[in-house]
Amino acid sequence: MGVKSRPEKAGKAVLVLKDESFFIGKGFGAVGKISGEVVFSTGMVGYPESLTDPSYHGQILTLTYPLIGNYGVPAYDGDEFGVPVRFESLGIKVAGLIIQELCLKPYHWASSRTLDEWLRSEGVPGIYGIDTRRLTKRLREKGVMLGILQVCREGEEPNLGSLVKEVKNVQDPNRRDLAGEVTIKEPIYYDCKGNKRVVLIDCGSKASIIRNLLKRHVDVVRAPYNFSTKEILEYKPDGVLVSNGPGDPKKCVSTIETVRSLVEEGISIMGICLGSQILALAMGGDTYKLKYGHRSQNQPVLDLETGCCYITTQNHGYAVSFESLKGTNLKCWFINANDKTVEGIKLKNKSSFAVQWHPEAAPGPYDTESLFDEFLRRVG
Repeated sequence: MGVKSRPEKAGKAVLVLKDESFFIGKGFGAVGKISGEVVFSTGMVGYPESLTDPSYHGQILTLTYPLIGNYGVPAYDGDEFGVPVRFESLGIKVAGLIIQELCLKPYHWASSRTLDEWLRSEGVPGIYGIDTRRLTKRLREKGVMLGILQVCREGEEPNLGSLVKEVKNVQDPNRRDLAGEVTIKEPIYYDCKGNKRVVLIDCGSKASIIRNLLKRHVDVVRAPYNFSTKEILEYKPDGVLVSNGPGDPKKCVSTIETVRSLVEEGISIMGICLGSQILALAMGGDTYKLKYGHRSQNQPVLDLETGCCYITTQNHGYAVSFESLKGTNLKCWFINANDKTVEGIKLKNKSSFAVQWHPEAAPGPYDTESLFDEFLRRVG
């Protein structure tokens, strides 16, 4: 019987951005080197949910809140349907993590391990002890950019000169079909003996979306993102929900075509985040990449019909073009109060709609969770 090797202890760490700027700090989590798109979130809580959100696949996440890890990490417990209770998926989805201060002695009744232990066990590198305010200001001014994060073994030094050269050749993960990398491979049926059935097109769905449907007594068929219209209709759904997910929505070619066909079939559709962009593309609209995206739990959105403002949880780097909606059967429903970007759309004279934020929150305010009820009213 072999002896199980102990994980290597992290030493120095360095983050190098494509503009040749760099940040030297201390490593935690796994020893190793990864690359990805460096983004930031201004959320104050919810690191277990954020790190397991599939929408962050391919990204190196910066958390701007100064102290992270203070309430530890809970266990991967599932509910009666096997859906994670305190996470948004099974396993960390970010490529790497950047924070200012790491708490190594957390205190919370549900904590089962430290953030450092969690990242190490899943092979995810992290860096702390850097000026995350300076990094965030750089990303706001120049836009999100590609980078390399290296965590060295204890006692080793990073080769900064080599990393500065290497980062110039890092491939943009958004050129890949990221949603295809995180979608499920086979359909999963969640049977709660409900009075309605919804097919959830999984482009990287958060667990909280599934939980919100189940608690409303809706049976859920979670389908791969490339399921055809015919395969979806075989389940005889009352409605279809297109989930959140990572990357460029234009890479979801088959999903866009399926959504277009489902609308023509008269199926009611709700889109969340990436799902909103997919609905827009399916109906003839267009999308574009934001300079640094919206990633936080305090994004204000305005309802153009009522004038009401809601505080929302968001995590996206792409948006729907307002101008592109002209001439389509779509109308803008919500806009972002800060930058006036499109935050919600609806199909004219139809029952389908989509929002750019996360009404399921997790983490964040639950002010707009009623949109699930609105969707279920529309499906009849």
